[in-house]
Amino acid sequence: MDWNSLKILTLVDKTGSMTAASKALGVNYTTVFRRLESLEKEVGGKLFVRGSQKYLPTPLAEEVLKLAHSMFERSEDIERYIAGREFLPSGVVKITAPFNIANRYLPNALADIVKEYPEIKFEILSSNDAFNLNSRVADIAVRATKSPPDHLVGRKASSIPWALFASERFLCKYSEPPTLDTLADFPLIGANGNMLDLPAFSWLESAYKESIAARCDELTAMSHCAEAGIGIAFLPLDQARSELIKLDIFPPGKTSDLWILYHPDLRTSERIRIVAEHLYNHFQTIDFRY
Repeated sequence: MDWNSLKILTLVDKTGSMTAASKALGVNYTTVFRRLESLEKEVGGKLFVRGSQKYLPTPLAEEVLKLAHSMFERSEDIERYIAGREFLPSGVVKITAPFNIANRYLPNALADIVKEYPEIKFEILSSNDAFNLNSRVADIAVRATKSPPDHLVGRKASSIPWALFASERFLCKYSEPPTLDTLADFPLIGANGNMLDLPAFSWLESAYKESIAARCDELTAMSHCAEAGIGIAFLPLDQARSELIKLDIFPPGKTSDLWILYHPDLRTSERIRIVAEHLYNHFQTIDFRY
């Protein structure tokens, strides 16, 4: 039995999506579909059914997956063991970072590394998704979090304060600027999905839920909605730019801690060590205050 087909089986089960599985493997959707179809013929039955939000394993698939997941985990252990014993500053480093950090800050950090270590290559995964570093979809994660996973190693590089922002076109529609006491009278931009777990949006949800005029599941989208005049957005200061006006309002103090994280099995990999150290030093120098 082809191990690649079993790998696809486990990733579709983990992600609930053929598209997500294809991205994780670096192949196209058609390849995943065909290999899964071939595996179904080999085992003699349907392996997944389409649910309302994701693919669900059939009873047949659940039996196969008990063994396939164990094989997948062992293969990840082997990959990390090999990667962790690489002593030369060369090879590919996969870095995941939130969209805005990846777009505005990460390129300058990597440019410094490229000058000094031209043999190190990069793959940037711009996403707010919490990639599983066990699977080596990414090697290093730049993440804004108060509590990074216990099984990862890394350091807090910076803290990013939050503030309320609006556009000039929005503020011109009102005779008086908003205050904390009058904030409920203004349309606000709130969160949905996993973003609701962030302390800033928990506060916004509990205090001003009825005033939320639009919702986004990503900070950059919120900032552009604020720029378009849809409402006031609560954002970390890394989202500040000239098109947005930081309001002179001081909501309960919210900050995001920015961490540089990687799997402990990679701590002896020279290229991972170099890149993680450079990223930590780079973000230490950034003043996110506005």
